[in-house]
Amino acid sequence: MSVPTITRRTFLTTGVAGGVVGAAVSVFGFDVQPAAAQARTLKIERTTETRSVCPYCAVGCSVIIHTLGDRSRNVTGTTVVHVEGDPDSPINRGTLCSKGATLRDDIVNERRMTKMLYRAPGADHFEEKSWDWAIDRIAHLIKETRDKRLITQDYKGRSINALTAMAVVGGCTDSNENNYLIQKAFRAGLGVIPVEQQARI
Repeated sequence: MSVPTITRRTFLTTGVAGGVVGAAVSVFGFDVQPAAAQARTLKIERTTETRSVCPYCAVGCSVIIHTLGDRSRNVTGTTVVHVEGDPDSPINRGTLCSKGATLRDDIVNERRMTKMLYRAPGADHFEEKSWDWAIDRIAHLIKETRDKRLITQDYKGRSINALTAMAVVGGCTDSNENNYLIQKAFRAGLGVIPVEQQARI
């Protein structure tokens, strides 16, 4: 069997005409699809599959995240090696948009913030704080806002429970049960009127 002569021009011309796979088959004389499938298998062979939801928009596409590590939670040694659409999802059926397809680069990114940074009013720099400190401050600000801005009577003097100085927005990854609890806690409990959900925005 004679080996075909391959020039740069022949390779590029065939690649443009028939696609990358078609070019490899016609120019090199063999089918590269099994090799490509084997390369993908090797990439995720020892990984752990975790199903999640893409956080970018309100569609809520399901994704499969492949990680390498000892399966322990909150361990720095765990690394995300591949993210793909979940073919079992009735929402996206395995497909992802251009943003969802690059989700791994959002997770594995040296610029990703992993610590809570706080800049005090009037300050010119951020300082690192604990998550417990942040939760306590959020709770304090919610109570302070409600104590100062709660409307107890409407313009006719009727008793109401309305807080319009604060808003709550649910995310696309929230379940129906989570959204129900948000309504109970913030609308019924605290009287927050502006309650919205990302899926409607």
